[in-house]
Amino acid sequence: MITGEAFGRLFEAFERTAFRLETLAVYDVEEEREEFERFLSGGDMGPEWDDNPWVRSMTDLGKQVSRVHVLRSPLTDYLRYELAAYPGNITAGETIGIIDLAERPTPELPDHDFWLFDDRTVLRMHYTPEGRFIGAEPLPEGELAEYQGYRDRALTTAEPFATYWERHH
Repeated sequence: MITGEAFGRLFEAFERTAFRLETLAVYDVEEEREEFERFLSGGDMGPEWDDNPWVRSMTDLGKQVSRVHVLRSPLTDYLRYELAAYPGNITAGETIGIIDLAERPTPELPDHDFWLFDDRTVLRMHYTPEGRFIGAEPLPEGELAEYQGYRDRALTTAEPFATYWERHH
């Protein structure tokens, strides 16, 4: 399992593309707790919400960052928080799509999160039942084509975030 700083370095090391499939309704991220509480109370989210510096640190180097979030409406409080931050990620250059299982049939996708870097490295994400990150498991090269297929299927099936948000916000 890859965790901590070693996991963070993956986002500096990739050269061209990073894709993430997200599947959880709640992520328990220690670094987000204060911000999540501020969101729930209607507080000011600050300038980073308008243009995400973490995403920008990659896209300013010409790297492509994309994700598809598979979810089911109605949204949890956490998903409302996460999706409310997506416009700032998009401004910073990330491409985001949504697959709402309440509106579309379930595509043949895994029931777990993963990252695909540069079309050659797949990391399966592991979480506790409460959504706390345990670690990223590098998958064998033999599974690469399967996960590339998942990425392609997710991107083809997903609705652009702006379209989804306009209907649900």
